[in-house]
Amino acid sequence: MTTSVATDLNGTFTLDPTHTRLGFTARHAMVTKVRGQFDTFDGTAQLDFTNPANSTVAMSFEIGSITTGQAQRDEHLRTNDFFDAPTFPKGTFVSTSVSKLDDDIFEMTGDLTLKNVTNPVTITWEHTGTARDPFGNFRAGFEGKATINRKDWGISYNAALETGGVLISEKIILEFDISAIKSA
Repeated sequence: MTTSVATDLNGTFTLDPTHTRLGFTARHAMVTKVRGQFDTFDGTAQLDFTNPANSTVAMSFEIGSITTGQAQRDEHLRTNDFFDAPTFPKGTFVSTSVSKLDDDIFEMTGDLTLKNVTNPVTITWEHTGTARDPFGNFRAGFEGKATINRKDWGISYNAALETGGVLISEKIILEFDISAIKSA
């Protein structure tokens, strides 16, 4: 990354909800993957590419906005078996540290709160580019991934399968496709 691009990237950014995905993948019945996402969220980032340790991120997402493309499953995910959306309507992530691993690869650790349980999560991020859109907004793109155990947040619902194994994996892969707009 050139110094001028790094300098342009320093500043406050807001997640663009129409071009960002906060998603997850879980193994189902030991044979396939179910993908989902949270459709309602907000977040800001203070980016410092000159000194990444000074960067911070804060996001919140509406648990009731969870969608997997199947209405019955989505309703079940909103119950106490999983997220208990009526009691705990929001999830949050707040970064605690950022470090640069390679030219465009960063590692961010932060606190993920679900169902009023907070645990640290480390996300590996790739800076995927920057652009000035047709409306004059300066955008930065990032893709991130982390693996968590859902039981660490008290999300333990499951069912044994007749052929062995369980209905839903404990391991969940968090997936982030971020488009953030720099504040004027």
